[in-house]
Formats: sequence, C-alpha cells, structure tokens
Amino acid sequence: MEKIPMTAGGHAALGKELKQLKSVERPAIIRAIAEAREHGDLSENAEYHSAKEKQSFIEGRIKEIEGILSLAEVIDPAKLSGSIKFGATVTLVDEDTDEEKTYQIVGEHEASIENGLLNIKSPIARALIGKEEGDSVEVRTPGGDRAYEVIKVVYL
Repeated sequence: MEKIPMTAGGHAALGKELKQLKSVERPAIIRAIAEAREHGDLSENAEYHSAKEKQSFIEGRIKEIEGILSLAEVIDPAKLSGSIKFGATVTLVDEDTDEEKTYQIVGEHEASIENGLLNIKSPIARALIGKEEGDSVEVRTPGGDRAYEVIKVVYL
C-alpha cells in the first residue's frame, strides 16, 4: 500500500476523531439500539433502523480512519526548507486581483480550504510544488485560469 503523507496536526486530529468515535459515539449508538429493541417489533421500528444505520456509518468511519492512520507517514514541515513541497506554508498574491492568500500544503485527509489547508493533489498545490519565492505560477482551476506570484514560503 502507498503511504499517505500527513502533518502531525492532521494525524492528531484523525486520532482524536477515532478516539471520540470509539469511546463516545459507539457506546451511545449501542445503547440506542438496545433501547429501540425494547420497543418491540423491529420490522416497523424507525428508531431501531435509524440507530442501525448510524452504527453502520460509525463503524465504517472507524475502519476508514484506522486504515488511513496505518498508512500515514507523518512529515514534520519544520525539518524542511527550500522550494515548495509538502508541508510548506505558502503566501500567494493573485496577479489579477492583488488578493493575498496563505495556504499550507497538506495531505488529502486533512485538507480544508476554508482553514487554509490545501490538498497536495489540488491543481494549485501541484502547480506550486518545486517553485520558490518570487516565482509566477499559472493554474488551471475549475473557475478558470489563474496566475499567482509566490510571495513567501515557510516551513512551520
């Protein structure tokens, strides 16, 4: 299996979610199923079917997270430097609008564009890999072609 690159923060967040699912969500849904069973006929018991569906989702998510964590390769960006690569925090300026944006390039399981965490497999991240401060980058995005200038690259 191929290793999944991940920052320490992303690894910790998935670990926290896994612990929450196993220690809080799973026992709660088991109690809900037991309670719904006590209501009698299961064939027409909406509470039971809803709880079983939620249990299926929780168990699936637990397996998914365990799989991701087993393949995770935690990369410490603080030990890196130089051109843009995984873990870099990059400040860009849109060459058309002069809008400045800062992103950290992270693994796909921890990406959140709203939080400035850019998926390593995204078009922008792929275009940035190997570039340095001062470089210009052309990116084909779903919203059209964009041009960015790399203002700053740091590894935190």
